[in-house]
Parts: sequence; structure tokens; C-alpha cells
Amino acid sequence: MSQNVHPTVDPTKMGIGRSIAVLTSGGDAQGMNAAVRATVRVGLYTGAKVYFVHEGYQGLVDGGDNIRPATWESVSMMLQLGGTVIGSARCKDFRSREGRMQAACNLVELGITNLCVIGGDGSLTGANEFRTEWSGLLADLVRAGKITDEQARKSSHLNIVGMVGSIDNDFCGTDMTIGTDSALHRIIEVVDAITTTAQSHQRTFILEVMGRHCGYLALVTALACGADWVFIPEMPPDEGWENHLCRRLTDQRARGSRLNVIIVAEGAISRDGKPITSDQIKKLVTDRLGFDTRTTILGHVQRGGTPSAFDRILGSRMGVEAVMALLEATPDTPACVVSLSGNQAVRLPLMECVQVTKDVTAAMAQGRFEDAIKLRGKSFENNWNTYKQLAHINPPDVKSNINVAIMNIGAPCAGMNAAVRAAVRMGIIQGHNMLAVHDGFDGLAHGQIEPITWTSVSGWTGKGGSMLGTKRTLPAKMLEEISQNIAKHNIHALVIIGGFEAYVGGLELVQAREKYEEMCIPMVVIPATVSNNVPGSDFSIGADTALNTITSTCDRIKQSAAGTKRRVFIVETMGGYCGYLATMAGLAAGADAAYIFEDKFNIKDLEMNVEHLVEKMKTTVKRGLILRNENCNANYTTDFIFNLYSEEGKGIFDCRKNVLGHMQQGGTPTPFDRNFGTKMGAKSVMWLTEKLKQCYRHGRIFANTPDSACVLGMKKRALTFQPLAELKADTDFEHRIPKTQWWLKIRPIMKILAKYDIKLDTSEHADMEHVLKKRSLLTK
Repeated sequence: MSQNVHPTVDPTKMGIGRSIAVLTSGGDAQGMNAAVRATVRVGLYTGAKVYFVHEGYQGLVDGGDNIRPATWESVSMMLQLGGTVIGSARCKDFRSREGRMQAACNLVELGITNLCVIGGDGSLTGANEFRTEWSGLLADLVRAGKITDEQARKSSHLNIVGMVGSIDNDFCGTDMTIGTDSALHRIIEVVDAITTTAQSHQRTFILEVMGRHCGYLALVTALACGADWVFIPEMPPDEGWENHLCRRLTDQRARGSRLNVIIVAEGAISRDGKPITSDQIKKLVTDRLGFDTRTTILGHVQRGGTPSAFDRILGSRMGVEAVMALLEATPDTPACVVSLSGNQAVRLPLMECVQVTKDVTAAMAQGRFEDAIKLRGKSFENNWNTYKQLAHINPPDVKSNINVAIMNIGAPCAGMNAAVRAAVRMGIIQGHNMLAVHDGFDGLAHGQIEPITWTSVSGWTGKGGSMLGTKRTLPAKMLEEISQNIAKHNIHALVIIGGFEAYVGGLELVQAREKYEEMCIPMVVIPATVSNNVPGSDFSIGADTALNTITSTCDRIKQSAAGTKRRVFIVETMGGYCGYLATMAGLAAGADAAYIFEDKFNIKDLEMNVEHLVEKMKTTVKRGLILRNENCNANYTTDFIFNLYSEEGKGIFDCRKNVLGHMQQGGTPTPFDRNFGTKMGAKSVMWLTEKLKQCYRHGRIFANTPDSACVLGMKKRALTFQPLAELKADTDFEHRIPKTQWWLKIRPIMKILAKYDIKLDTSEHADMEHVLKKRSLLTK
């Protein structure tokens, strides 16, 4: 939570006497409904009156029945719906001063002086213009006799907060806009379906995705499916790209690949600013190479469908932050946009973000393509660099004579294979020999080690589970055998991909360095587990896929409960002692409670939850969803909670229980896990390559400093390497979780959105951050 108010302010009284209106404008995006729902419920929680504005700015101008009071129940069952329930429309009227004057009149009559706008940069710019001329509009309305002096005085200034809903992710200042992750889900589903048919016939597929001015969707899709080429507007291909492309496709076929995938953003251009179309590329490939080529244009499929878990959580968190920003605003506060940086919700001045977004377009028009990539932000730049490294470089002729081994440890999870593929290919690009260790530390002890090549990992990004095979065994009892095999196979560096066992196993190898010199090699642990419980990283590969599996199952369960009425479902999730999955799925699926180990609960809490559901059954929302993390409490088991709820709810509601089990570990990886795994795999090998240079002494590798064995993790806003030994202090080894976990701070949001009367901690500070510093450096 991040609110900029004095700790003594009671958040449930912040909105008393205030009115907030929420509207969605411009193109629709999945997750907008989650943002609307959170805005309404948190607004009501603070004591404010909340209004829906139907049909975007058109509804604001037309007024009347388009601006309606919102209630708690009116946003029920919205989370899982795509698009926007309150409607969106392009509006010419609002562009004229007369239109804006009418909109102002409608707001003043209802006493609304806080406006929350969910849309793209055009919609947000319109909102800011409206705010800037507000006092002038009121003066005109008073002169025209449409409002009284008293009304004008009461509504003297308008507060605006924006949330960016756009599937293109084309707004600068935020890592992700609402709808982008869901659009990637749709695209990847199509890519997966296309690749199977393309492989059957040895075809080349050209896939055109949305993104008129921004190549984010195309770029991440290319990373997530290992495409042979991507065309994006920010970075047109070099002169003579036609020859380069044909050479690349021919090389891939020569390496044994049965298909080629080319991703094109709809706004792709050449260096001289001319469009590059799918048809043009198809003609080139067919005429020059004679390959059987097909084109698929995805169109509006990308906008549709159910929002992903990520977009629901993003929309919910932004909705909470938006209401707080509105209620804390003064007449001097600039209009702000709530955005995401790493896993932090931040506030940015709206017009600065709009300006940087315009600067990108200007940079592209002036041919300053490197600047355009930088202005898009760190996340975009990292994606572009990773793509370039993995797709554009041919393996060097000179070998490094370094052997890097890769292994999977612990339970399998989706995205492990993407990390292995990226690590293998990045290693080969660096000139190293890459070795695959099968079946974890067991395989390392028993010599199940073999070379792994460029082509042997092709197509791995989309495969779930672990292709290398994985086991939970720790190395402590096999150190002698492991050291012998490290020596026998001349292993110079180790990439360990896995969950808590990978971290503990890495620590055991580091501790064994005193006795076994063979262990004195650089090592990196990449967190990959559905439980998301590895110290040193806010996210683990695989957790996003598991979260989406749980969320979509909960959607189906809620649907069945809505049909039968008066039914409460108790769902058990995985995660060991870590409550990440239960908490995040609770937020994404709109659960009434999520029981986890980190947030202790007792019989009084269970009683309160039952009473809450009894009250809920009196409303129009006659269903309940309770999540329970598998190890949240040894005595309050899933069966116990089920029996308790069944007994207490007799005659009011009936209960069902569901243990989701191993389906949470399976499935094809989500775009996030593919992309995250690819970046982590590539970055780990780049780091090892640097470390190996530092540790090279007298013709051999010797690494025994703490910083030569690290966990690569996402911390707040960046990927960082932290020594395994340093992370011991922040680890609860008994319960296999880090002692500090960032997501615990967003647990209260779930409770507020489920209508619990709890106090929100408003002591933490979210200052307005600035995005223009970066811009001024680039434009100098």
C-alpha cells in the first residue's frame, strides 16, 4: 500500500462528503473491470459516494441516466469479464468546449469533483485539459445561469487520476498497462496452435499483432515463442534486411528446424518510414526461398477474452491507489497517473508521461531509433537487448573452452525450459560448451551429464514441466561423487534452476568449498517454483502460470456457485508454507478470505468469516469463495474448515471443497513466465561469463568468494545478483520461506474488496515520482 497521508487519518472517513466518478474511455482492455470494481469498492470503503459514468466521455457529456450511483453489489461478478462493463466510446463532443461545459455542468449538479479515468494517453490528455479549464467552465456556466454561485464554490476544483488501460503497453512511465498481459495470453495461445500445424508441414508463419505505434506485444511475443525475426516500429531493420532475413530462415532450416515464425507489429516500418506489411514479407519469403508461407492477422481477438490474473491484480491495485490519490489531492497537486514499476505501485505526473510518450513518436519520426527504445523505459529496453542477443548473433568461430552445466532442482514448473533454452543459447553465443545435467543433484552425482546444443533446445519456451528432469534430492550426502563428476566433466560454472531446494542445494555446495576445491566455481541460482518462496527474489518462474490456473479454476467454481446460489466453495492451493498463491489468487478471483501461514488466524477469525458469509447471503451476491494455502495451519485443515463452515452455515448456505493439487504445477507457461525465464536464463550466463574472467588464475578457474555464488532475482524494480550466503539471514529454513515478503502488504486490499471492516495502513508514502529526468538526458 502506498498512501501519502498522515498516519492518524482514518481511511474509512477520508471520503465522507466527497463524490468520485469512474469512467473507461478509448479502446477497451481486459482488466478494466477489475480497476472499476476496486475504484468503486475502495471509494465506498472511504465513505465517499461513487458514480459510474457509462459510455466514456460521451456519457459525461450526455449526463442523465449515463451517470449513475454505484453500489457494492453492482460491481460483483465483474472481475472475470473482458472489455469494460460500463462501456466506452470515442467522443467528438468532448473535444469541443461546449461539450466539456455540458460535462462540467453534469458533474457539478451531482457534486462530483473527483474523476477517475481509465484509458489510453488520448483519454488521459483529454481529462487533463478538462481539469485545467475547469474554473473557466464553471464561470461560463454561472454566467449562463446553468449553475449557481454556491454550486460553483462547492465544486471549485476538479481532481483527476488516470489509470492506463491499453493492450499495446504504449504509455511511458509504467512497466505494464492494464490489458497488455491478457493480450499476450491471447497471442501466445494462437502461436502455440500455429506452431503445431506449421511443424507438420515445414511452414513459415507470419503473425501480425496489434501495435500501431508500439512494438511491445510483437517484441514480447517474439521472445516468448523464440521467433526468427520481429518487426517493430521503434527499431526498423537495417538496410538490406531482406537478404539478412532470408539468410536467417535458411540457417534455421539447415539446423533442422521444421518451422519459421516471423512476428510483425501492425505499425512496422522500414528505415525510410515506409510500412512493412505481412503480405510484403510473405512475397519475399515465397519468391526468394520457395518456402510454404502463411499469414495470420490476429486483429481484435487480442482485445477479447478473460483478463489474466496479472491484469486483475494490476487493475485492483491501481484502483486502490487511484482512490487514495484522488482523496489526498489538493488544488496544487498535478493530475497523476497510477502506474507500475517492478512490483511497486507508483504515482507519476500525468502530463510528464504523456510528454515522454509523444517524445517516442518524435524520436521515431526523426530516425532516432536508439532513443525511442530508451524512452520506452527499462523493461522495453531489456526485452529488446535480450531478443537481439538471442536472435541476431551467430555463434562465434572461436570457442572459449569453458564448460557450463545447467540443471533443474525441486518440483517441476512452467517456464523452467524457457530459462534452460535461453541459458544454453546465450552460452553457445559466448563460445562456451553447454552441458545438460539430468535429474538434478542425483544426475550430477551419477554422471548423467551430456552436451546440449542449439537445436536440442528449439521449441522449449512453450513446453511446461522440466525437459531436463528434476528431483528434490539435496547434494549434502553426495558431495564426494559430485566433486568427482565436476572434475571428470571439467565443469567450470553451474546454472541451478529451481525452487527452495535449488537455493539450499546451492548453499550446501558453497559450504563444501572448504573441503572440495572442485566446488570453487561460479554458480547462479534462478528461482523457479510455483510456490514463489525463494529468498532474494520477489517473483519465481512458474508462479504466474500456477496463479492463472488457480484463477481460471476459481472462475468456473464461482460460476457454478452463482448458478446454484447460497453456496460457499473452499479451495486448497499449493505453495508449501508460502501464502503467495492463495493471496494473489484471492485478489484475482475475488475471494472472501485466503488463509495463509504468514498471516496467523484463530477460531475468532474463522467465526468472523462465517458471519461475513451469512451477511453476504442476504444480498444479491449469494455465493462465497474461500482459499486455503495447504500448510497454513496444522490443525485448521481444509476438512476442518469445510466441516466448520458446513455446520455454521446450515440452512443459510451449503459448502463444497476443492483440492487443486498438481494441476497447479503443469500446463503450458504463460507469456510472463516464458519472457521472465528467457531473460533470467540469458542474464545468468552473461553474469557467469564475467565471473569466469574474474576467477581465472594461472590457467584455471578458482572462485571462493561469497559473490561468486548468487541468486538472480527480481527485487522491487530490477534483476539483481545476491550472494547465497548473504540471504541466509533473511531465510526461515524450517518453513522454507523468506522472512520478508513484499506481497503481504497487499493482503489488506483483498479484505477491503471483500467488504471486511478493517483499517488500511495509510502510513506508507507514495510520493509523486518524475519521469522527465530520463528524458532531459536523452534530448541533450
